[in-house]
Amino acid sequence: MGHHTFDADRADKLEDARQRYRHLSAEELLWALSADGDDTVADLGSGTGFYTDDVAPSVGRVYAVDIQEAMHDYYREKGVPNNVDLVTSGIDDLPLETDSLDAAFSTMTYHEFASELAMRELSRVLDEQGTLVVVDWAATGSGDHGPPVDERFSATEAADALRQHGFEIKFEAVRPETFLLVANAE
Repeated sequence: MGHHTFDADRADKLEDARQRYRHLSAEELLWALSADGDDTVADLGSGTGFYTDDVAPSVGRVYAVDIQEAMHDYYREKGVPNNVDLVTSGIDDLPLETDSLDAAFSTMTYHEFASELAMRELSRVLDEQGTLVVVDWAATGSGDHGPPVDERFSATEAADALRQHGFEIKFEAVRPETFLLVANAE
């Protein structure tokens, strides 16, 4: 399943607000994070910073984590907010302190990093009761948008993986092409 990365040469496609907000609005993401002005948050697979920019004004600090330096280059050119730190890393080996995050979110990237190591790493960096928001392409979708269906996970598979790593699912929604999970670290 999955574990590929989005082609940085197509980064402009990640800035299409009409398409992006069709699957997840800024308001819904902020609701799911329930972050306050002092929180430290990580955007897991931040790409061009599209959703990072939506979250940054509402929190103290955001780590924009992406494995591709080319995505960070794109974001730098676009303009990175002062409270955003660019982190070039995979999710399975985050250069962040233990319990250093109040929240983390993944928008359409869970299928790219979902692994035993990544789940353990997320458990490590999220503070007790920290929030994890996962929005991704659903295995039940048509495959007309996003990755091929055989590279996707179902909401049930993702929720089970999170539970196995000490997360409690607080909210779950399955849509025609995507799913949304809100979980808390235990």
